[in-house]
Formats: sequence, structure tokens, C-alpha cells
Amino acid sequence: MLSIGALRAHLLAARLAGPVATSREESLRSYRLFAARDPRVLLGLDPEWGWGEGDLLRLMADKCGVSDDPRHVSGPDVIDPERTLAALDAFAARLGAVAARRGAVLLGTGHPHRLLGFYAALADALSAAGCPVLTPAQGSSVDITTRFGVRTYNLDYVRGVALVREPGARGAGGETGAHTHSPLPIRVALGVAAGGSRGVPELVIGDHGWVCGAGQLGIEAVGLADTDDPALFVGEAEGRVAVAVPLDDAVRSDYYRPLTRYVLNRACLSQ
Repeated sequence: MLSIGALRAHLLAARLAGPVATSREESLRSYRLFAARDPRVLLGLDPEWGWGEGDLLRLMADKCGVSDDPRHVSGPDVIDPERTLAALDAFAARLGAVAARRGAVLLGTGHPHRLLGFYAALADALSAAGCPVLTPAQGSSVDITTRFGVRTYNLDYVRGVALVREPGARGAGGETGAHTHSPLPIRVALGVAAGGSRGVPELVIGDHGWVCGAGQLGIEAVGLADTDDPALFVGEAEGRVAVAVPLDDAVRSDYYRPLTRYVLNRACLSQ
């Protein structure tokens, strides 16, 4: 078993926590946009409370460990590894609970190049524990607004994990997908799942719009979020996201493997 000390050291060495690649400028820009209710950073969440920039900065300081000083406006942002570890424990507890009751799950990512392996390992373990891993609406078209205008993507599943890709795109090993923050793919998937024999999942696992979109619809959701993704932490504060784990969500894919082992062990899902 990976010890807490060893995982903490890995988080810092891999820059998953501590000083991270996400800049303070990026984070503050996201907080400004969120306060203005810009859909690009709401990720499908419709906040119930009024969130000003100062409120968001205090929330993110509490949830992630970023500086709460509004005069700190440049340089790398910072994530407290103790907060990451505590959130990983809560994340694992949710996985263990759904596995114990063999509940249906749906996994999806807007960071397929980085996080697909992390989620796929969870999908394998949950499936082995008797959880149906749902893959509704495979091949469905989803129109997503991007900075280049509205583009049509196809909903696909790789190793049990949902992602979107441009029509006709297929990478080596089938793992190339598009980076997206949109909640539209999870809405499409859940709409189809609701009409199926298995119904909607008991738990959605992922990031970006996959988590916030599911949580907004009242489905238990857990996921990973960077310092420039305040929506997941607002959702957690308002009770619509069960767990948001603060970490850098765009480091090398193999750097997440120790987190996978730790979470599966804590969830009693190690094979």
C-alpha cells in the first residue's frame, strides 16, 4: 500500500499539488468570469448563491489552499497537498459506498489525454466489484460552443470512460479525444440513460462539465478540479457536487497512477 507520506511526496514532486503549472492569472480570470456567470466557467452549474470574486477567492483558499490575498496576482498558483489527500479519502469513500451496493456508475472526462487512464482503472475496479459501468448514447452527436464557434462532436467511450471526439477522429489505441468543459455530453448521456433499462447512474465520476452537469441534475457526482475550475468547489459548497479533489488536472498521465492505487486501496477495490 502507498503510504500517505509517500503520496504526499509524489503530489509535490509531480506538481499535482504545491506550486502547480496553473498560473495565478488563470485562476483569477476564472473567478472573475464565474462571478459574472459566464457559462464557459460555470460548467453546467447554476449557482444558488451569489458568488463575488472575493467570495470565490475565500472559497478556493479554503478548498484548495490558494492564497486568499487579492493583491497576489501573478506567478504559479498553489494547492495544499493536505487538502488533496483529505479529498482523495472522501472520493475513495464514495467509490467504496457505491461498490458496496453495486450501484451503476458513469465515468467521463474532458481531459482524455491526461486523465483517461485514471478513470479507466476506476471503471475496471468498479466493474469487477459488480457495478454496472454505463455507456449510454455512444456515437451520439453533441453540438458544443467553442471559441471557434459551434462544433459537432461524437460521444464515445474508451475503456468504459466517456469522452468526445471530432467526427472521424481516432487516435492510437482509441484514446485521442477532445478537451472540453461542456456539460452537454453528460446531459445527452443521462437523457438516453433515463430511457434505458438500467436508468441513470447512482454516481458520476469525472471532471469539468461531467461532474457539474450531473450534480446540477441531482445525481451524486465526484471529481477532480484545478485551481481555475471554481465551479466544482462551488457545487461542493452548495451541496450538488459530493467531492471535488483539488489537484493539477493536466500533468503527465502516468503521474496519476499512484493516486489510482491509493484511491482503490482506500475504497477496498484493489485487485
